[in-house]
Amino acid sequence: MVYDISEKRVNKVLKIARKYLNWIQNSVLEGEISDVGFAKLKLELKETINPEEDSIVFYIMRTTKYTKREVMGIQKGGEEMII
Repeated sequence: MVYDISEKRVNKVLKIARKYLNWIQNSVLEGEISDVGFAKLKLELKETINPEEDSIVFYIMRTTKYTKREVMGIQKGGEEMII
């Protein structure tokens, strides 16, 4: 999930998203989530954002088989640095 949210709502959106996903870096979260959890996340976000000003994008991957993640530099979100 990546987002671009007005400053007055950004902390609320991050707090909601962190209940379901792992914070990776500014405006980016990732993680595995059930269909029910995803529906709850979207509902909570829909009630919080202003669709005239805010944007949220979900990248949905049906399998981790072809997924690879590399990080250069500082790893945010409390995980170890990967090079």
